[in-house]
Amino acid sequence: MFRHTDHLQFDVAPEKPDPVYARKLQELIGGAYGEMTVTMQYLFQGWNCRMKGKYKDLIMDIATEEIGHVEMLATMVARLLEGAPATESTKNAAMDPVVAAVMGGMDPQQAIVSGGGPSLADSNGVPWNGRFIVASGNLLADFRANVAAEAQGRVQTARLWHMTDDPGVKAMLKFNLARDTYHQNMWLAAIEELQADGLEGVVAPNDLFDEEYEEHASTLWHLSDGTESDKGRWAHGTAPDGRHENKFLADPQPLGNVQAGPPPDPKLYATYDGALGEPSNAELGTEKGVMGKIKETLDPNAG
Repeated sequence: MFRHTDHLQFDVAPEKPDPVYARKLQELIGGAYGEMTVTMQYLFQGWNCRMKGKYKDLIMDIATEEIGHVEMLATMVARLLEGAPATESTKNAAMDPVVAAVMGGMDPQQAIVSGGGPSLADSNGVPWNGRFIVASGNLLADFRANVAAEAQGRVQTARLWHMTDDPGVKAMLKFNLARDTYHQNMWLAAIEELQADGLEGVVAPNDLFDEEYEEHASTLWHLSDGTESDKGRWAHGTAPDGRHENKFLADPQPLGNVQAGPPPDPKLYATYDGALGEPSNAELGTEKGVMGKIKETLDPNAG
């Protein structure tokens, strides 16, 4: 159950309308690293967490906080659009051919579709996409994605802070910057705690090390014209997981055969000279499933 209060998490009071900046601010709502992304990312991570206790409770606390950040930004965009499009800021923007060409004043969909309010889209009007979120069920992998999301979000917030002189907008962004600072530190601390609790190691998932080709698990392949990639600790010494020794391969050679796809099905009309022979018949995957394995055990000749 979620419960909404009428009070915003932090005050939203721009000094004056600014539809051009309102369009820029849309990035923090519906961009790839906007507040909608972290809201849904944390909600689905929390719902997908299979352990009761501190980790699930933490995720749900932050997820619910982020809903409030979406509300703050949505309210700020609506207030920046007050009176748009007939505002002095839009007229001034249109007088500058460069600004007019890039921004075109306000996003017309904010007027046509949203009725002078925000939309669930980025600063170019591209709708938010659920594929932005990461919620794998592996908390180590998810928390690392969370650190990256908060870092990218703080970078964008910092850039937007420099793009306005409005004290009311800056005040809200100062709050957002502070929360992004805490959230980065918080997820990093949660990663350390996962490891201290013995739930995860350094590499996610903490499994199949005896199955992977270990000789390829610690080597930097030199595959560019740069000359200094071997200068970092990633190319020498013990890896962060404590089980691998980093090495540098100065002249790596390909391990596979010459690249070539299979002969194409003639019904697909790929241009083909016959050099690879005739196409094979389509076959189902090699995994037989539980019932297939039972039948195979009872009748080894069954195919």
